[in-house]
Amino acid sequence: MRKIKPVVFAYDITNNKTRSKVLGILKEWRMDGQKSVHECCLSKQNAEELFIQISSAINTKTDNLILAWIDQNRKILARGRGKTDSIITNAWLFT
Repeated sequence: MRKIKPVVFAYDITNNKTRSKVLGILKEWRMDGQKSVHECCLSKQNAEELFIQISSAINTKTDNLILAWIDQNRKILARGRGKTDSIITNAWLFT
């Protein structure tokens, strides 16, 4: 059995068509998202495959893509109106 872990994908994409394509790819995997930050629960292999799939869709000279694993043993700090409860329920939210 593959171990599923929470992960965040974040991107900054300049082209609207490319941004829509990446969003379409992520919508199949994500639990939640806001604009260019999307939360998923994936195995290491699925995360790597998704990262490669998105990487092939973007222009690496103008666009940015980040995959960040979330450690379930650490608190999540947030500020503003963002939701932090979809991956880890005991997160701290600072407003």
